Amino acid sequence: MNRLLFRLVNYFRPKSLIEVGIGNGASIGYMRAACHTMDSVTLKGRDWTKTSRQLEEKLSEVHTLDCLHIGHTPFYKEVFELVLPYAGPRSCFIVGGIHESREKRKWWEQIVTSESTGITFDLYDIGLVFFDKARYKQHYIVNFL
Repeated sequence: MNRLLFRLVNYFRPKSLIEVGIGNGASIGYMRAACHTMDSVTLKGRDWTKTSRQLEEKLSEVHTLDCLHIGHTPFYKEVFELVLPYAGPRSCFIVGGIHESREKRKWWEQIVTSESTGITFDLYDIGLVFFDKARYKQHYIVNFL
């Protein structure tokens, strides 16, 4: 999966990337290697108050967030809602573990049908969300190994 993240970042060349999760940081390493010029930050922790404060500080520095990676975190809904106003037509949000629980699957279905999102991809392990309204809203389910 990290190779896919590398390729996505290498293709889109985001100026800013935020990763929120409690993982070991391997994903952000791959993404940073793909684009050395982007401003990237990883927010880790199990305390939502601290994480949200750090996220708001980072978001205040950018007008539009080009790339967001929501890894394994209990705050996936809160992170998405907080960052959504910063999504632009070139933004790509990567959501990990979209099928790991019934609650998260239902939330993912809401993201797919939301008017604020554009093209979405279900790669089973991760979901990709794009916001380009010039393209026809579509949801793809891809068997990605």
